[in-house]
Amino acid sequence: MSNPLQETGSTTHTEARTETRTKVPKIHQAPMEGVIDHHVRAILSELGGVDVCVTEFVRVTHTRLPRRVFTRLCPELATGAATASGTPVKLQLLGGNPQAMADNAVRAVAAGARAIDLNFGCPAKSVNNSDGGACLLQSPSRVEGIIAAVRKAVPAQIPVSAKIRLGFEDRSSYLDNARAAEAGGASELAVHARSKVDGYRPPAYWEYIGEIRQQIRIPVVANGDLWTLSDYLRCREVTGCDAFMFGRSLLARPDIGLQIRAHCENRPYTPMSWQEVAGLLYRYYRTTQTIYPAKYLGNRIKQWLAYLKLSYPEATIFFDEIKRHREPELLERAFARQLASGTADIEAA
Repeated sequence: MSNPLQETGSTTHTEARTETRTKVPKIHQAPMEGVIDHHVRAILSELGGVDVCVTEFVRVTHTRLPRRVFTRLCPELATGAATASGTPVKLQLLGGNPQAMADNAVRAVAAGARAIDLNFGCPAKSVNNSDGGACLLQSPSRVEGIIAAVRKAVPAQIPVSAKIRLGFEDRSSYLDNARAAEAGGASELAVHARSKVDGYRPPAYWEYIGEIRQQIRIPVVANGDLWTLSDYLRCREVTGCDAFMFGRSLLARPDIGLQIRAHCENRPYTPMSWQEVAGLLYRYYRTTQTIYPAKYLGNRIKQWLAYLKLSYPEATIFFDEIKRHREPELLERAFARQLASGTADIEAA
């Protein structure tokens, strides 16, 4: 997979003009716990290029959760389970108890969910040690049982999708778990092309996704190391998929979906400049001002900058400038410099 810093916007622009028109893929936003909240979903979906959003996971144990748990992580439930710009939002559940998952899926639907996604991919130790996420991939029968219980419990018109990795300790169970998801009644399967033990280390093993797509009948969404347009093109060739999921890369390059769409439609596209990205960040900063205590002011912006640094050298400069600051006045002045100056001025600073 390519290093995000090794592919520039000018390369993307040239490719978009010279390639022939191809089918536009469906772009999914990957769920990222503690990172992509409803404010980020609103910004990314309004920008465009994202066709489906997925919430952070709702942790299910053995209790029936109150409505406020679902609406807190997914305020979009109050507006037809879609962002303000109309992008549909799936509500994701995580847990290992089939009955509890089914009961809470019913409650989520009652709260307004129009699609349920089931998490079998989270690699976090705290989650796996509590019978959730990727640890369930050690038993495909459990994967099938959980999906089947949820599918049976919610109305037929509510899609139930699942997200898996290629396995837990290794990648040997990738087909067993994919078939289990299909047998359980999943309407769609997103596959992160690594095992739990692989974590997020490169490479992503896209060839496994290609085999899964050939072996099951439900749609397959490819996920993992899709940082650039070139990565997408190679993944499409290897997997044969027409749906792709972007997480860290969507934060690193917010308009990656727009770049892909322009390429497929054979039209020119100029990738977002740093100044434009800084505008998105500032909008998010102003939102977080109203919801986080003063001692945490700026933390979410710094978190997003950690991903943007992979694509924009200017993000490193900006991060270094504000990393120790929480004072609104200092942060406002730093943003003003990013928004008013251009790349040349930033580099000269």
